[in-house]
Amino acid sequence: MPIAHLNGHEMYYEVLGEGEPVLCMGGWGTFCHENHSHLARGLTDRYQVIVFDYRGIRDSGDDLTVPSTMALHAGDAIALLDHLGLKNVHLVGLVGMGACICQEIAIRRPDLARSMVNMGAWCEVDDFLRDQLEMFRWLHRDIGFAAFQKAVTLLSFTGDYYNANKSKLVGPNGGWKELNGRYVAHSRLIDACVSFESRSRLHQVRCPSLIIHAALDYVTSPTYTKPIEEAIPGAVGFTMHDVAHVVAGKDQKTRFCEALFGFLGKH
Repeated sequence: MPIAHLNGHEMYYEVLGEGEPVLCMGGWGTFCHENHSHLARGLTDRYQVIVFDYRGIRDSGDDLTVPSTMALHAGDAIALLDHLGLKNVHLVGLVGMGACICQEIAIRRPDLARSMVNMGAWCEVDDFLRDQLEMFRWLHRDIGFAAFQKAVTLLSFTGDYYNANKSKLVGPNGGWKELNGRYVAHSRLIDACVSFESRSRLHQVRCPSLIIHAALDYVTSPTYTKPIEEAIPGAVGFTMHDVAHVVAGKDQKTRFCEALFGFLGKH
């Protein structure tokens, strides 16, 4: 089981496939363990994919005396890439804080950033986004994980997809299951999210960047992703008009992969 002591904590990570390195990060969960199917289909066939457990999630430890910030999580990812001896890495951040971590890495360590993909992200937090994120915190704290899971699922998928797949989306094996019984870890991830700001620094990003806008995303709508595209010099935007917070269903996943692999292949 690959665990390294990095940036003051024990980090679980996995390296999948061969080829040019891709660091892939999502939201409040992990692509590790049994979750490889949530990676873009074909990604591990074409690239060397690095994934890891965030602090407090699954097999990664945490130091609760250290304030949780996006800079801290970016430091974890940077330490992992340095540990693996990697540079010139494709940074792929999807569905939440993973995209924000990518921004921090591209700003702080341009030598590591070959390209960057952002989806489901933000570069500053207004009251509406902050209160949504805080809502997830108090739902989990005051009512329990099941209530949080159902609420975040309702806001992350289209109605048609939810209706057809509810039994798979909620429950012990449903989305965000890594947070079940880990409220403190979840709360610390939220701390990092609500305090994040990069808009004033995104002009420092120099790597080719693709910003994907999900038109039906209730949480991180184009209201939040468009400013990222506008702030990064030369960034390219791509809108998926029928997609909510999570890319779901065969057709959406196929179009997402076409956009992702098309961009990575150019850089």
